[in-house]
Amino acid sequence: MLKACESKLDVIKNFVPSWFAVVMGTGILAIDSLLYSGYLPILKDIAVGLFYFNILLFFIFLVPWILRWIMFKENALADLKHPVLSAFYPTIAVGCLVLGIDFINIGHDMFWGEVFWSLGAIGMFLFSLIVPFYMFKSESIKLDHVNPGWYIPPVGLIVIPIAGSLIMPHLSGIWHELTVLINYFGWGAGFFLYLALLAVIIYRFILHHPLPSAMAPTVWINLGPIGAGIVALLNMVNNSSFITIKEPFYIFSFIFWGFGLWWSLMAIIMTLYYVKKLKLPYAMSWWAFIFPLGAYVASTHLVYKIFGFQIVDYIGFALYWLLFFFWIITLIKTISKVYTGEVFKGH
Repeated sequence: MLKACESKLDVIKNFVPSWFAVVMGTGILAIDSLLYSGYLPILKDIAVGLFYFNILLFFIFLVPWILRWIMFKENALADLKHPVLSAFYPTIAVGCLVLGIDFINIGHDMFWGEVFWSLGAIGMFLFSLIVPFYMFKSESIKLDHVNPGWYIPPVGLIVIPIAGSLIMPHLSGIWHELTVLINYFGWGAGFFLYLALLAVIIYRFILHHPLPSAMAPTVWINLGPIGAGIVALLNMVNNSSFITIKEPFYIFSFIFWGFGLWWSLMAIIMTLYYVKKLKLPYAMSWWAFIFPLGAYVASTHLVYKIFGFQIVDYIGFALYWLLFFFWIITLIKTISKVYTGEVFKGH
């Protein structure tokens, strides 16, 4: 066990910021399992099992994450200023937000849902300023550094209203106003940051060499802002009493979903290309397969619920099984690499 590590402390020293992508992915798979339990009732039990497993994962990861800031502050700070790794720091805040969604929808526990949502929203607010700030003031970022992992800060902002919208109707007075403000801030800031980065990242795809194989799974991350964007927008519209005409938002969501379907197909083609031409060695970036696709699967089911087109839900259910396959393979690979310690080798 951990034979690839020089020291047991390497687990803390090299605990990269992206570990909470595991919580994001497992949490969204739990939600999707609940959404599609209408087709297969056992998925409801799977959703509950994943929910409890995910709470355990969150607190397990929290220990080395905090210890790293205490014992290896220089390494933690270096990652925060790194042009690629820094974008993965917000995964801890998004992990909180996803747990908030799980507590409300699967655990039926509004109190803990509000607690995790509040922690996630505060964390995401801070990271959405800190990470871009270091990027904006950096003089060493090159086109090589541009990658879809940069979508994570906008995705985190967009995820805020998913649980936040479900909390809005339960509050009144200044707390209700503050929650509405945070939700609309999150979606607005996240969506327009996403559009800006979409242009930059497509520019890299077209005019620069392909992503290194370790980063190849990040092509799926574009489904994150699309899927989460649709779910968050629909939740906000349906829980905002001041929005009386909802149809234009529904139509926009369907159009946005169409772009997501195109990107799903492109991500599959690109992944097969990487597997065939460049190989796809295991890296923590494999978790990029999970949450973005899971968010898109959730959005697909919600679009179906509004428009009633059965074919849309069939597409969602097919993608759900692809998601489940990705999650199982990635989890098994991650556990084996944790056991040998390879995942904690210095980067």
